[in-house]
Amino acid sequence: MSRSKRRPEAGEDDDPAAAARQTALGLLARREHSRRELAYKLAQRGYDGQIVEPLLSGLAAEGLLSEERFVEGYVYARSARGYGPLRIRAELRERGVPDALVDSFLDDRDPQWTDAVAAVHRKRFGADRPSDFKERARQMRFLQQRGFTPEQIRRVLNESD
Repeated sequence: MSRSKRRPEAGEDDDPAAAARQTALGLLARREHSRRELAYKLAQRGYDGQIVEPLLSGLAAEGLLSEERFVEGYVYARSARGYGPLRIRAELRERGVPDALVDSFLDDRDPQWTDAVAAVHRKRFGADRPSDFKERARQMRFLQQRGFTPEQIRRVLNESD
């Protein structure tokens, strides 16, 4: 199934800034984006950087583009899917979110992460504790790939001992 190209609306060819705004609003209507993600997507669609930067500043001033809202939603969604703070932090860094902003929404020491790693462990491996060192190492690797800290993982695996 091929995707049809978007047809320009009336007058859109005359004003690339208006077209870029419409595209940006369409993307933001689907989900929150970081500033860097939105800039990248607009560049991929052929909009000039001289149009995109002022547009993004304007959208942010209007409250339509919010890094804080993006980070809050992203942390909530990824943690609900069983990912830990280290992985979420790395993914946000890839999306161009400043570390200071990430720190305000993501605390590795929060006790909720111990509950989250325990839930992920139970879902994947059941309530039984690892039978030997090899199995324990395998479970630890899985949980580390999910983005949990070694301390959080040890705490959960030691509780099940």
